[in-house]
Amino acid sequence: MVTLTGHSLTLGEISDVLYKNEKVNISPASLEDVDSSRRAVESIVEKGRIVYGITTGFGKLSDVLIDCEDCQELQLNLIHSHACGVGEMFPEIVSRAILLLRANTLLKGFSGVRRVIIETLVRMLNARIHPLIPQQGSLGASGDLIPLAHLALALIGEGRVHYQGQECPALEALQAEGIKPVILQAKEGLALINGTQAMTAMGAVAYLEAEKLAYQAEMIAALSVEGLQGIIDAFDDAIHMARGYQEQVDVARRMRNILKGSQLTTRQGELRVQDAYSLRCIPQVFGATWQVLGYVKEKLEIEINAATDNPLIFDHGSKVISGGNFHGQPMAFAMDFLKIGMAELANIAERRVERLVNPQLSNLPAFLSPQPGLQSGAMILQYCAAALVSENKTYAHPASVDSIPSSANQEDHVSMGTIASRHAYQIIQNTRRVLAIELICALQAVELRGAEKLSPLTQRLYQGARAVIPAITRDRVFAADIENAAAWLRDDWQDILVSDEPEPMVQMII
Repeated sequence: MVTLTGHSLTLGEISDVLYKNEKVNISPASLEDVDSSRRAVESIVEKGRIVYGITTGFGKLSDVLIDCEDCQELQLNLIHSHACGVGEMFPEIVSRAILLLRANTLLKGFSGVRRVIIETLVRMLNARIHPLIPQQGSLGASGDLIPLAHLALALIGEGRVHYQGQECPALEALQAEGIKPVILQAKEGLALINGTQAMTAMGAVAYLEAEKLAYQAEMIAALSVEGLQGIIDAFDDAIHMARGYQEQVDVARRMRNILKGSQLTTRQGELRVQDAYSLRCIPQVFGATWQVLGYVKEKLEIEINAATDNPLIFDHGSKVISGGNFHGQPMAFAMDFLKIGMAELANIAERRVERLVNPQLSNLPAFLSPQPGLQSGAMILQYCAAALVSENKTYAHPASVDSIPSSANQEDHVSMGTIASRHAYQIIQNTRRVLAIELICALQAVELRGAEKLSPLTQRLYQGARAVIPAITRDRVFAADIENAAAWLRDDWQDILVSDEPEPMVQMII
């Protein structure tokens, strides 16, 4: 059970809720703060005080005063008018994460909602009622208005949801679980949609997949090193300690451990003096990606516990301040950084694929073909990898450098953080497929060299992967192999590597 407090949610707990279906409950102590801020909102309405979003319009319309008797209609109109997302829906796992994060941030007690709002979000989460939320439309300030409006639609019994493996009207799913749709009161519509939870949820899912993929990239790269009879000296600890980046040192150590006992690696001078960069610089490149992941993780763990709506209520209502915590710039930068780090894993993997299939570089049969000429073998697998890494370069252009004014120039600078997080997720999907292609080629290469000569750990990888990816004995439709390998990496890869160190060397299971 994961207990939400508004202050202590971790990426590990998010992973448990998303991938292990861990149930969620609410800290009773945190609800006391929620009640306190709600009383402040009710006092504002009762006294007719002028406070943004409670007794005024929104955005450029913030100068329009709203009669107290119209406050409820104001919130409903807000949800209806802002639910204008377009395009494909967010993956269901992301919708689930948005529910979780929105409940957590409202629980901080700065938003002025009734506890029923948070309780209903958590009930929907535990019942696996996941709103259908279009991916496109958010500017990333004032937060994720459009995606979160679609979340709010489900809460009030409108819109559509994922429920029990199919799409259905939200009201139908709520009724099936005995959950009453919420009737929004003063400020609650605004509190639901003004925040960064769409970009942060997408970012959290992207990060969790990226971390897993980075460990897998090391394993697959090690198999390629064996397939190409790479020089193990490049991973010597002295080299990496001399530079001083801990992440680089860690990658080199893991590579040494993975390759320990291999009869397919060489020493410098045996076959060649030094390897190409795509082999020799694995610790330097992968280590830099781990630095990126460390930065992204740090920012995510702040943002998932942040108060990001507007206005915020402090000191039991004595201080209600309009600010800009909804601005997604920190997440936009983090997601753009993640895009670059993960794109480079694919870039260097594609270069190893080229070395594996090019007979002039590998001393293996051309394109790993069983009958070069008559059969093309893995020739076009490299084409596919090249196309994917090229596409990644387009996605890796930073979304955060763009801005466009909105709301009649009242909201004149925006983050585009949601676009950055969506593109980061797409790069991760592409990178997984590139690594799947490298895995297919590396398996074939080590089989030609003699799979019995693999290290104990890469032997386990070989055996596990061969259950999913057959050897290339003749040309076939390789699209199926790529997708099967990618699905295995995403969903079914077991924790095949556990070193005798205190921590697992490769944490494959999320």
